[in-house]
Amino acid sequence: MKQSLASVLALAAGTFASIIPYHNSVRVVHEPTLKPRQACENTPTSRQCWGEYSLDTNYYEVTPDTGRTVEYWLSAEEHPCAPDGYSRTCMTFNGTIPGPTIIANWGDNIKIHVTNNMVSNGTAIHWHGVHQRNTVLADGVPGVTQCPIAPGQSMTYEFRATQYGSSWYHSHFSLQYSEGLFGGMIFHGPATDNYDEDLGTLLLQDWSHIETFNRWNVAKLGRAPTLESSLINGTNTFNCAGSTDPKCIGGGKKFEMAFTPGTKYLLRLVNVAIDGVFQFSIDGHSLTVIGADFVPIRPYTTSSLQITIGQRYDVIVTALPSPSSPSYWLRGGWISRCAPNANIASITAIVRYNTSDTADPTTTSTVTPSTHCLDEPLASTIPHLPLDVTNIPPPNLLLENLNFTTASSFFQWTINSSSLVLDWKSPTMDHIFRNESLFPTPYNVVPIGRSSPDAPTEWAVLIIQDVGTINLAHPIHLHGHDFWVLAQATGRWDGTTNSFNTRNPTRRDVATLPGGGYLAMAFQLDNPGAWLVHCHIAWHASQGLSLEFVEDQGEIVGRVPEGERSQFERVCEGWRGHTPVWEQDDSGI
Repeated sequence: MKQSLASVLALAAGTFASIIPYHNSVRVVHEPTLKPRQACENTPTSRQCWGEYSLDTNYYEVTPDTGRTVEYWLSAEEHPCAPDGYSRTCMTFNGTIPGPTIIANWGDNIKIHVTNNMVSNGTAIHWHGVHQRNTVLADGVPGVTQCPIAPGQSMTYEFRATQYGSSWYHSHFSLQYSEGLFGGMIFHGPATDNYDEDLGTLLLQDWSHIETFNRWNVAKLGRAPTLESSLINGTNTFNCAGSTDPKCIGGGKKFEMAFTPGTKYLLRLVNVAIDGVFQFSIDGHSLTVIGADFVPIRPYTTSSLQITIGQRYDVIVTALPSPSSPSYWLRGGWISRCAPNANIASITAIVRYNTSDTADPTTTSTVTPSTHCLDEPLASTIPHLPLDVTNIPPPNLLLENLNFTTASSFFQWTINSSSLVLDWKSPTMDHIFRNESLFPTPYNVVPIGRSSPDAPTEWAVLIIQDVGTINLAHPIHLHGHDFWVLAQATGRWDGTTNSFNTRNPTRRDVATLPGGGYLAMAFQLDNPGAWLVHCHIAWHASQGLSLEFVEDQGEIVGRVPEGERSQFERVCEGWRGHTPVWEQDDSGI
């Protein structure tokens, strides 16, 4: 329900002191030390530079115009696979897990042609964290911004890299990304600390030996299945010794990286799990964190890094000047309190200083294991570019209560007593194109917008309060926007702004709602479109833990080029004429 801002008109601008406990690891927040910005080249000793732009450029308002278009072709396919040595069927992009990394520069135009060569499923691809300014039809959510791409058909996604940093792309069609339909995404731009070499994305995931669409029959009843394995950049080893299972064929391998002593490496960490939180570390090495999601932050140093689903961190690892071992374990660091997994100790990769050595490392971890399922502390993830939260009109605060119900045929999460269930044949944008009234709706579609089209940028505040009894943490992802984390705490929100930080708070697109607590997020109303906000635990998203914002409905159609609308109609026509092999029996996202 909406709640008036009568009691919260005067937003406090004080610093929010987190009351959430955190595991014991060394962390030092570095004050910015880079020199004043001038037009300069981005090099290993001047990563703050980006030509006439820099870290100090506000990318919410300014985007470089490179005049360049990067183009990719992706084929969604079903294949036999054994990424950890256990044979099953996977869904892949271009035959690999992960799919090809999408690489562009800040300001590039990006064109990605997706063909659905699967037999049993439609698909739709979401470019995680990308704002999609004036390109809402490229957001890739079936039932919201498009109909699914039917088997044998294609769709071209076009958008601009208005941000920079690290992310991933993935299917937003039910549980498909958990089957392998995902890949890394890098938008090159400036950074808050210097490094020598960019090693690209490092994707951390849990992995099921049974196709997750079959697991759904159990998961939808409310109990998260225990998965058998996990992968790092699409590979790992599973112990098949003594197994009589004919699918346990062996032959998996550990992901490996080679380090040269003294070199500074950039790693782009991404949690792409179905359900799980990682505490990433490398034995004997420290991590300097310089980015959270697509937001450059003030560098801080830590021995380990907690990453929940959908979050990304850019970290710099300085190779040891005199390594005492030829190789070191890189650890995913599965937190068993957050979700079950049958092989926690095996979620590892190898950092080698001597590439001729093939033995497993013998190093041990000195990291204190985490005991919670939350984010890095808000006091650590301080944005480099300070932006405060201002100008929140009274109608633009929404208090949403999270709970659950077992009244239907499967367990469902609710937000204000309703679950989001999408109709793939009748997406929200189709109703908007037809100028149909969307409100009220029988499920969670919420109108929001500026007080007038000519008003300056205004803000909305979304407060999600967990009022249920299950007490699970939920990673909440907002499409089309970054959000400013005003508060993130256990217990009930007291209806005041006493716990709100509006002065340059943490800014990102995924943050965790603490179990039994609340998450208060502010975002700018500057991007008309139809946008999801949802839990990124795949089981929970399928169980309806989502709502949808329609932002400034009257301004959306005028921002859609005619060619994109024609493609929208063509894709929907293809889907409506398709007879699905797999019938939708979840929320659709």
